[in-house]
Amino acid sequence: MMLVILAILVWIGAWALNGWLTRGGRHRSPVVRTAVPLIFGATVLLVWELLVRGLEVPPAILPAPSRIGATFAGNLPILWGDFVQTILKGALSGLAIGVAAALVVAVLVDRYDVLRRGLLPVGSFMAALPIVGVAPIMVMWFGFGWQSKAAVVVLMVFFPMLVNTVAGLQDTTQMQRDLMRTYGAGYWPTLFKLRLPAAMPFVFNGLKVAFTLAMIGAIVAEFFGSPTQGIGFRISTSNGALQLDMVWAAILVGALAGSAVYGIISLIERGVTFWHPSQRT
Repeated sequence: MMLVILAILVWIGAWALNGWLTRGGRHRSPVVRTAVPLIFGATVLLVWELLVRGLEVPPAILPAPSRIGATFAGNLPILWGDFVQTILKGALSGLAIGVAAALVVAVLVDRYDVLRRGLLPVGSFMAALPIVGVAPIMVMWFGFGWQSKAAVVVLMVFFPMLVNTVAGLQDTTQMQRDLMRTYGAGYWPTLFKLRLPAAMPFVFNGLKVAFTLAMIGAIVAEFFGSPTQGIGFRISTSNGALQLDMVWAAILVGALAGSAVYGIISLIERGVTFWHPSQRT
């Protein structure tokens, strides 16, 4: 019971500390902007640990963070193989193919109105297809290797990326396009010098959404057939054996990989779209 009370006190104290840090003009400091999420995350882990120990929750229901960390550290070679299989081979390869194809098709859709009228409604239909229905078909077509996971990822990321890019290409004003015409610029110079740069905020928003979908698609697809590696395979088999600490360790691998790639995308976005109002805060 003492641990439960301590958990409540820790939460109240951390809440008060973060509230004090974000009051006034202190929230604009880079140190504070970094400290607040770190304090919040550490508080969640500490409260989780105290509650699990104080309430004596069985590890088969919810393991403590310390137990998950020990399992993670003790199975690094296995988890590294899962990371390579799911993230590097399945998610990122499918993401690269899907994004590249979406960018090319977006330019064609923008150039030819018949494609916009015919392809985008089909894209909305394809984007609504349930992954649990598509994944088994891709496994039957491409086998149990990473190729079938990459195929699922391509289907999941293609149309969200396409819609975002097409919207970005149409974001320029009529005055900007008229100015390019007065300079004698045709479609392609206008595309590369005006419309694509203006579409970059939309492209990066689409890329962030696409990577999230890629992670989900690659992991869920492994539930329907996978070699003896992969985050989805590890979650499925460990859950069946009631090894919840290993399940959480596999989830941690996906969370760390997702956070790292999302951060890299955000850094590239900040460099490419430095002129956009969203990057001036």
